[in-house]
Amino acid sequence: MKLRLPLDLEERLAAASHDWAERDGTRRLLARDASLWTGGDEDRWLGWLDAPAVARERLDAWAEIAADARGFEDALLIGMGGSSLAPEVQRVALGRHPGQPRLHVLDSIHPDAIAAVEREIDPARTLLVVASKSGSTQEPSLLLERLLATLGAATGGEAEAARRCIAITDPGSALETAARQRGFRRIVHGDPTIGGRFSALSPFGLVPAAIQGVPIGTWLARAEAKVTACHAANPARNPGVSLGLLLAAAAAAGRDKLTLVAHPGLGPVGAWLEQLIAESTGKAGLGVLPFEGEALSAPAEYGADRLFVSLRLGSDLGPGDAARLDALAEAGHPVAELELVDPLDLAAEFYRWEFATAVAGAVLGVHPFDQPDVEAAKVEARQLTSDLERTGSLPPVEPLAASADTWLFAPPPDAAALRTAAGVDAEVAGLLAAHLARLGAGDYFALLAFAPMEEACLAAAARLRDEVHRRFRVATSAGFGPRYLHSTGQAHKGGPPSGLYLMVTDTPRADLPIPGRRATFWQTIVAQARGDFAVLAQRGRRVVGVHLGEPAATGLPRLVEAIVAALPGAAT
Repeated sequence: MKLRLPLDLEERLAAASHDWAERDGTRRLLARDASLWTGGDEDRWLGWLDAPAVARERLDAWAEIAADARGFEDALLIGMGGSSLAPEVQRVALGRHPGQPRLHVLDSIHPDAIAAVEREIDPARTLLVVASKSGSTQEPSLLLERLLATLGAATGGEAEAARRCIAITDPGSALETAARQRGFRRIVHGDPTIGGRFSALSPFGLVPAAIQGVPIGTWLARAEAKVTACHAANPARNPGVSLGLLLAAAAAAGRDKLTLVAHPGLGPVGAWLEQLIAESTGKAGLGVLPFEGEALSAPAEYGADRLFVSLRLGSDLGPGDAARLDALAEAGHPVAELELVDPLDLAAEFYRWEFATAVAGAVLGVHPFDQPDVEAAKVEARQLTSDLERTGSLPPVEPLAASADTWLFAPPPDAAALRTAAGVDAEVAGLLAAHLARLGAGDYFALLAFAPMEEACLAAAARLRDEVHRRFRVATSAGFGPRYLHSTGQAHKGGPPSGLYLMVTDTPRADLPIPGRRATFWQTIVAQARGDFAVLAQRGRRVVGVHLGEPAATGLPRLVEAIVAALPGAAT
């Protein structure tokens, strides 16, 4: 790891390294000493430490899975959070290998996202992989019912479709029971001592990697080399410890906005890192807040709350990013650089960052393996969906403002503040501009879009992030629901109270029924959004919601244009 740090952070890092050595931190971590963190049940969640070695003992099993998949044209993985983010990185960064099926990953219950994936696959030649540690996660459970019906219609019935399914789940789960009853092709057990976001090098990452054709022996060898390096007692020579101490030292210095810059050839590794770090450290009002996908800009456009970490492929980054990082370092912003030889080195990075996150959690004094604030939104959403099953509709909500096809919602304290700032007659765009104007130094902005990750939506989100960053000099993120609920959602509710949120729901092109349920997929995703909105409001977070009366692909770009035009200093 190459470091270019200002003097004050160099000194903090040196002190943190000394303290870690004094605490005998590395030995205690490897010995699974829960007192290194909070003295809770941390020792029960450290199976990831040995995951590469355990996986190597099963090379024949991964080869058998790869061979079995060769008869299929497509493989579709459904999962959430740690069960989908690492496979998505592998899918994009490592590519399709000759003879293996095309891998698709679906981690959304938005009807348009489901329909798009169903158009991409040949259901008569698709291997379905459902991944859920608990076996009861709502999204993969609902998607399984839909996709079994879809595959069944193309293969001669759901019994035949089930014979084309693989379940990855912990032993004894509800999913395992259902898979056995239905006659699934294969059941692969996860390790109950490995949490979802630490599961990249466990069966949750290795099964899709094998199906895709990744050379598992080489993949594990890269990880095992990092395992050995992370056993070093000297913090400065230990790649996991040194990175974890840097993250914690930077956060202690007020630089809690970890800004990730990755080579495009490494796929969506930033999204995987976002979940790992945000969900692990964002609690008890503390945390390292990761931001990926931001376009780098001039040094003057950043405050003193940033730590920049780049992941190079060879010596390369994206176009112009190396020069921009040089300029940031020269201006006194801290920059750390990691270099990967080729995409297979991602296995080593998975391990390095897992180790670093555990170290950072120990220094911050938080439990890095739980997610106490994720469940709160699930409870709210479950109540709404339960009522929905009973009544057939969601309860109406009174908007603060509305236009022909856009409705704006705000909790009472936020509604009063926005009316005071924007005026009693302000319309949707003016109220949203007033909402954004509440951003101050050290804050961050998050767009929370319960929408499909289509190009038009991604471009609109990027446009809004760029405008907000440029005008308010704050960090920005874009989370797509329900994916972010299993990722950065923990930090939104449990981390530092510095976030300002804009939640967006839309009206899909066509809703889809859920087999055996009264509720539809669109109603369910709206219930999830409302649940998260309610908890953010309960926690006193600054949140405003917008519902679009049209698909996000058309409505979100229009909304962004209206917001940008209403911001102070906009061209007229």
